[in-house]
Order: sequence, then C-alpha cells, then structure tokens
Amino acid sequence: MNHFTAENTLIIVGIVVVYILFTTWLTFRIRSKNSGDFMEGSRVMPAFIVGILLMSEYIGANSTIGTAQAAFESGFAASWSVIGAAIGFPLFGLLLVKRIYNTGKITISGAIAEKYGNSTKNIISIIMIYALLLVNVGNYVSGAAAISTVLKVNLPEAAFITAVVSTFYFAFGGMKGVAWVTVLHSALKYFGILAIMGFALFKTGGFTPMIKHMPSFYWTWDGKLGASTIFAWLIGTIGSIFCTQFVIQAVSSTKDVKAAKRATWVAFFFCLPIALAIAVIGVAAKYLHPGINSLYALPVFLQYMNPWLAGIVTTSLVASIFVSVSTVALAIASLIVKDFYVPMRKPTPEQEFKATRWISLLIGFLPLIFVLLVPEILKLSFFTRAIRLSISVVAVIAFYAPFFRSTRGANAGLIGACVVTSIWYLLGNPFGINNMYIALVTPALIMVIDRFIPGKVVGKAPLPAENNGV
Repeated sequence: MNHFTAENTLIIVGIVVVYILFTTWLTFRIRSKNSGDFMEGSRVMPAFIVGILLMSEYIGANSTIGTAQAAFESGFAASWSVIGAAIGFPLFGLLLVKRIYNTGKITISGAIAEKYGNSTKNIISIIMIYALLLVNVGNYVSGAAAISTVLKVNLPEAAFITAVVSTFYFAFGGMKGVAWVTVLHSALKYFGILAIMGFALFKTGGFTPMIKHMPSFYWTWDGKLGASTIFAWLIGTIGSIFCTQFVIQAVSSTKDVKAAKRATWVAFFFCLPIALAIAVIGVAAKYLHPGINSLYALPVFLQYMNPWLAGIVTTSLVASIFVSVSTVALAIASLIVKDFYVPMRKPTPEQEFKATRWISLLIGFLPLIFVLLVPEILKLSFFTRAIRLSISVVAVIAFYAPFFRSTRGANAGLIGACVVTSIWYLLGNPFGINNMYIALVTPALIMVIDRFIPGKVVGKAPLPAENNGV
C-alpha cells in the first residue's frame, strides 16, 4: 500500500479545498432568501432533483462507510442495508406520499397531528430530533474516517472540519441551496464510489480470487448477518423512509403529488447500483487488508491511487459527508422551528428566518460532543431507523385505521417504543431479538391495549379530503 508524500497530500488537500470553496460560493449564490425557500424550496423543485435528494439521504456517509465496514466483517449481504432504501422509496410513493402531501404539512409530526392533535405532534418531533441527532453523530464519524485517512489528521479534527463546512451549507442554503448543490455532490459521490470499486477489483484480480480464497459466507445472500438481521434491516429502512423528516420535506417541495411520486422512482434507480458497489468494496478490503480496522474498509483504497485521482475521489467522499450532514441537520432545524419556535413565539417571517439560521448553527456543532463514542456506524444507523420506524407505525395507523383515534394511545405508543427500543439497543439486543422488531411491535401493541382501557382522550377528527389540499 502506498503512503502519500507531503507533496501528494498537498495536491489532495488542494483539490478538496477548491471544491469546498466552489460549492460554498455556489451555495451562497443560490441560498434561501426567505423561510419558504429554506424549509420547502417554495414547492417548485423538479422531481428528478428531489429524487437525488432522497437517494442522498440514504446513501450518505453512514451508508457508504458503514456498509463497507459491515461488508468487511459480514460479507456481500451488507448490501441489503442500502437495497432496503431502493425498495422502500417506491412503496412510500405508493402508500403515503399522496396522503402526506395533501395535508399541506412539511413535517411528519404536523401531518399526524391532523389525527391526534398537538401533544402527539410534539412527542413525535422530540423523538425524531433525538433520532436525527444520532444520525448526524454517525455521519460525523464516517466523514472523519474518510478525511483523516488522507489528510493525516485525527478523528476529532476531521469531524470538526466536517461540522464547519456542512453547517455553512445548510444554515445559509436551506432546502433551496442544499437541493441544487446536492446534485453536484451526488454526481461526484457516484463517480467516487465506482472509481474505488474499480481500483478494488483491479487489486484483487476480479471476483474469482476472492470467491476462491475467502470463506463462503462472504458471497451468500445472508452472509454472516443472518436472515433475521437482514429482515430487520429491510423493515427498519422502509419504515424509516415513511416518516423521516427530510424525506417528507423533500417530497413536499415538489409542485404536485405526481411529481412527488416520480421522485421516489428516481431514488430507486439511483440506490440499487450503488448498494452493490459499496458491498464489493468492503469485501475486497477484507481480502487485501484483513488486519485493518473495519472502519477504514472504504477509505483504505485511496492510498493506491495517484494523488490527482485520490484527490477527486476524496472530494467525492467529502461531498457525500456534506450531503448527509446537511440534509439531516436541515430536517432537525425544520422540526424545531415549525413545531416549537413558531407556535411559542409567533414570529414574523423575518424573525422566523433569522432564528432558523441561529438554530441551524447549534444543530451543526452539537453532534461533535458524541463523535468518539460511536464504534460501529451501521449499528447506530439502524438503531436510529428503528426509532423512526416506531413513528411510521403510528403514521400508518393514523392514515389507514381511523378507528384508532385515541391521543393517549398514540402518545403512549410513541414514548413507550422510543424508551423500550433505546434500552434494548443499549443492552445489545437481548435473546438475539433485533431492536428493529421491538420498534415495530411496541407502538402497535400499546395502542391496541389502550383501546380496552376506558377514559381515553380522542384526537380530533381528520379533515375532509377536499379541505386538505395545499
């Protein structure tokens, strides 16, 4: 394996810095100029652009670095972690896009509040903020792993660099700025992952040597993970898509329901190939460097490349990191502003826009506190999906089971699922039961039990369909 000289490192750093400066200038040029631009792009975003945004939400730093890490340890079956997103987006378009879009809300909490009221909305917002902050902790760790490999800085320093640049992108760009810059980021990210896969296969001599010399589980459909874990991943990924704040916000930025549904198919076609490529990279890293820390399964290949190509590919990983952090942080800011700040302070549009910027700065740097506490990125990623899955269960019940109208039941189901799932994850999934299954069953079970307890509070009736348009 090559080690970059000081001159080579300077070339790589120069390429990354030039890209950051260019995209920073671009973000500033197309920045959001009012609250409507910041939160929802003023509902004029093309379906293709929104589809790229959706794809980037689920193939960001966590999925690239984390899936390669899982493939290094457990085999090609790790690709299911991203294939689940490819399956989930069209299902989301089929089942929920129209119903959520027609509420006119840009937060999942606001949409469900149409059925259960403000107390449920606030609980969902708090749970979603908790989950998304943990997502960005994983994003910062992933980003730091990639940046530190080439720039030879430690993880905290690399994470700080990630925080500074990403925070500028979303704090000033908002939905409008993030959306258009994300197209550039995503194109570069796609090129970078495919380039790394090409180098990996070149160094291994193709698939045949790996298949011949590695344990057989590296090439089976379930690998070392097992069917139960893969099924849990699919449930969690699909379920989290149904309620993740940025997904709701992105589809709400399209001009109509048809465009929103088309965007989910764009996401499907971009997710599938990249899922397979990332898994190949992780397995190849295990074949060539079995003794390295699995966190570096993807970035390790950068050191095989000449400095100019390594600079471009490093930039693609940096772009992936910035997209992930920016979209998640933008979603957190939207929840805090729309569900808490606006109802409490009743600000003018100008005050709301200014407060959003300040809140965004805090959100951008808060995850840095926890960066060194995350050993396995993909496990954290799927835990956060489990938390969001519990919200999806309540959302599906709200839209498709009108006889469950108890606000008390919805609130108890949400809180119970969040607490029990978190404890289950921290205990290491006792009895071999994945925390995803706990998140799936707990809210529904609590809501069913609530139906048999007298004295429940009934949420407000849903508005007639004709009054729910935007």
